[in-house]
Amino acid sequence: MITPQRPLPSGFGPDTTAREALGGRDLTGTVGIVTGGHSGLGLVVTRVLAEAGAEIVVPARDPKRAAEALADIPRAEARPLDLVEPDSIDRFAETFLATGRPLHMLVNNAAVLGHPEQRDHRGFDYTFAVNHLGHHQLTARLWPALIRADGARVVTVSSRGHRFANVDLDDLHFERRPFDQTVSYAQSKTANALFSLALDSRGEPFGVRSFSVHPGVITTGLNRHMGETDRADARAAYGPRRTAEQGAATTVWCAANPQLVGMGGVYCEDVDIAEAVEASTTATPGARPWILDRELAERLWAVSEDLTGVRLPG
Repeated sequence: MITPQRPLPSGFGPDTTAREALGGRDLTGTVGIVTGGHSGLGLVVTRVLAEAGAEIVVPARDPKRAAEALADIPRAEARPLDLVEPDSIDRFAETFLATGRPLHMLVNNAAVLGHPEQRDHRGFDYTFAVNHLGHHQLTARLWPALIRADGARVVTVSSRGHRFANVDLDDLHFERRPFDQTVSYAQSKTANALFSLALDSRGEPFGVRSFSVHPGVITTGLNRHMGETDRADARAAYGPRRTAEQGAATTVWCAANPQLVGMGGVYCEDVDIAEAVEASTTATPGARPWILDRELAERLWAVSEDLTGVRLPG
């Protein structure tokens, strides 16, 4: 059943903390994976889920550094993964699947922002490869564990930045149009939301529900490639700055709060389902029409399968 793209309302809001957004749920016996879960908002998500009883695996390019960040968090472990390297994604997934554990929560959180023009070894735009294609492949590879959970959630971190660009399926990697950092990032965040929409339609029959979220804005290493002017513009575009606990709240809400049982395929912000808004809307919040376009989501899914060479096990 399609979940309406409109606020519940949840009773929460922009000042809600990640712990409050959990809704008091005990996660003992559950397993989660949080990409980028060793720094910034991801670290808060990892901590809140683990302290509620979940076992959390944190994939990281530098697992030693990640393990140091996770040292004081119970039931959290770091494992090697580079989202821009397909072989690395496959190795991580194979290792996890070999444990036989179900996967109740997959949080596709890792991202790059404001990255200068760069291509991966396949010739793909680096930002699109990390933010979207890497998570598409990871989710597909982990599909058997998600089904095994008998009630799983996949949370993919999008952004209010989706309002700056749709996906250009004819030129995803800026081979014909001039490269633009803002457009590159916005396209990847639109792709995250469309991925979540298409994934939910595939997962619902198996009890796997999918959400995309705009987290709160905090100062993290994510914007290290941006100049001060760009950072100021971003603050104006994405909303007021929040604490890390507030910024991680919507992600935690989508990953574990009981309010969302039986729902999925929606874009969320401020710890609620976001309002659908017109394309011409100048206000920052809201889901623009292109991230709710199911036909476009299916087209992107097909393109992503072709680019990664990975399909959901059928």
